[in-house]
Amino acid sequence: MKHVNLGSQGLNVSVEGLGCMGMSAFYGKSDEAENLATLARAIELGVDFFDTAEIYGPFRNEQLLAKAFKGKRDKIKIATKVGSEVTDEGERKAVNGRPDYIRKAIDRSLKHLDTDHVDLYYLHRIDPNVPIEESIGALSDLVKAGKVRYIGVSEAAPGTIRKAHAVHPLTAVQTEFSLFERSVEENGVFDTVRELGIGFVAYSPLGRGLLTGAITSVDTLDDNDFRRGNPRWSDENFRKNLDLVERIKKVAERKGVKPSQLALAWVFAQGATAIPGTRRIKYLEENVAAADIALSEAELDELNVAAPVGAAAGDRYPPAGMQGLNH
Repeated sequence: MKHVNLGSQGLNVSVEGLGCMGMSAFYGKSDEAENLATLARAIELGVDFFDTAEIYGPFRNEQLLAKAFKGKRDKIKIATKVGSEVTDEGERKAVNGRPDYIRKAIDRSLKHLDTDHVDLYYLHRIDPNVPIEESIGALSDLVKAGKVRYIGVSEAAPGTIRKAHAVHPLTAVQTEFSLFERSVEENGVFDTVRELGIGFVAYSPLGRGLLTGAITSVDTLDDNDFRRGNPRWSDENFRKNLDLVERIKKVAERKGVKPSQLALAWVFAQGATAIPGTRRIKYLEENVAAADIALSEAELDELNVAAPVGAAAGDRYPPAGMQGLNH
C-alpha cells in the first residue's frame, strides 16, 4: 500500500483509507463479526487510515473501531468528525459548530474510541450560525491540548476553507468526489486546497456503490437503506445513472479491471486520497488493489468523455442534506 503525506502539516496515511460509516449506519443491517474481520484485514493489507464520525450510529461506529483496534492503536490513524450534534442519549439534532459543543464532543469521542487522541478531527458540516473562526479556534485549542493531532473540514466552500486555514492550518478537506460527483472541480474547492497545500479526502468514491456495477436495482437495498431516499437513486435518475455506469464499465473491461477499481484509480490520479467504504473482505481486497493501477492520459481522457462533470442525474442528497453543503 502506498502512503502519502495528507496535506502539508505532517500527517502521513495510506493513499486508500477505509470509510467505516456503513458498518454502523445508513446502509441497512450489518454483522459485527464481519465488520471486525474486515477491519483486521484492512490493517494486514497496509490500510492505516480509518474514517468515522460521532453521528454514525450514533456513537456505535466509534465504539466498533475501539473494539477493532484494541492493542493496535500505534498501527492506525483515526479520523472522526464533529458538528452534526448528537445528545448523550443518541438523539440527532441540528448542525452545531459552537466551541462548547466541540469541546464536549471530543471528550465523548475519545471515550467511545478508547484512545487519548484523534489523528484527524473534522468539522463535519459548517454551522452557518457560528463564525468559522470560532469553530476552528476550538479545534485549534484541542490540538494544543493534545487531544487532536490535525484538523480538517468537510463539505466547505472555498472562502470558508481559506478563513479556516488562516486560523489554524488545515490538513484535509473531505468532500464527496467520484466519477459521479465532480463538483469540486468546478466550484473552486480543488483549486483552493491545491493552492493552500491542504490534502483532499474523497468520500463515496464509488458513487455509494453504483460505480461497482454490481447494483442494478434499488429493490436489492434494505428497506432502511438511506439510498432509497437519495435523488440519484429515484426511478428515472437511477436508470440514467446506470447508463453512465455502463460507459465506465466498457472502459474497465478494456483495461482488464473491475469498474470499482477503475473508479478508484481515477480518484487517485486526481491527487486525492480515497476512503471507500465496505463491510466485506472480498470488496476490501478489490479496492486495495486499485491503489496500484496506473491510468494513461488516453484512459483519463476516455473517462472524462464517459463521465464528464455534471453527468450524474439527480442531486446527491435530498433537499435538507443539500442545504448543509458548500457553506
